[in-house]
Amino acid sequence: MATCDRCSRRGVSVTVVNRRFETISFLSDYGLADEFVGVCTAVVRDLAPHVSVVDLTHSIPPFDVRAGALALARSTAYLPEGVILAVVDPGVGTDRKAIAVEVAEGAGVFVAPDNGLIAPAVAIAGGAERAFHITNSDIVLSGAGGTFDGRDVFAPAAAYLCNGGAIEDLGPELDPSLLMPSAIPLPREEGDKLIAEVLWVDHFGNCQLNVGPDDLPFTWGPTVSLTLPDTTEPGVTVVRSAQMAANFADIGGGIGVVVDSLGMYAVCLDRRSAAAELALDVGEQVVIAQGEDELVTTPVAFGR
Repeated sequence: MATCDRCSRRGVSVTVVNRRFETISFLSDYGLADEFVGVCTAVVRDLAPHVSVVDLTHSIPPFDVRAGALALARSTAYLPEGVILAVVDPGVGTDRKAIAVEVAEGAGVFVAPDNGLIAPAVAIAGGAERAFHITNSDIVLSGAGGTFDGRDVFAPAAAYLCNGGAIEDLGPELDPSLLMPSAIPLPREEGDKLIAEVLWVDHFGNCQLNVGPDDLPFTWGPTVSLTLPDTTEPGVTVVRSAQMAANFADIGGGIGVVVDSLGMYAVCLDRRSAAAELALDVGEQVVIAQGEDELVTTPVAFGR
């Protein structure tokens, strides 16, 4: 075992057992206009020069823990073994805990605030096996102020783990069942209708719902009816016919409901933004019901 000279220069005492992880997957709401992302990455690379940092996204809306949780959940199945560093932290400086959560028999560790940000991703990875409160002053940095835990707490802890440091060195063990849960809504049934919600609007304007193929009766189709916002009168809803489509090209000129790349239903238009043209946004309610037997092929007219 050897001591990391770079760590010592920063006042961080780290005993390197082995290079356990080669990759840190990094998600935040820091944006790219300021130096926040670069500084966190620099801290990681200074403490663990062998590590590659994968930037998942730093465009999570500021303070939006739910959006960060969903983005992380969408990514988790495709991440390499290593540390997942996630920072969307509106409670920085409060008594919320900084945590490290081990999953998949040690193949991955989430390093994040305990605010529900990592809860869906941890569940996708098989659940939390061990969790620890990051408090060890020999590992974290003594930075100015108490408002940049990404730099001072999370990045050093992630680097420590990548250097082969034991997760239990980070601080006291926590009961995984007491970690903050997520706040992601589930669909609900009301009579013969399913009440859904828009979880995510992607770059193309496709509107992912919190509904998957198992949530809709097999007998529904090839069309469904969607209760959507009226594009001309705020606060009013309208019922529109939508085609259950295999892909965007199959939608034609109307509205489509497509199983997206993550296995969830999304309200889509072919080569157009469903969010813009149908006045949909994250959190918007969409009511789904069985459609007419005959498919309506007339293109939807907007703004009339």
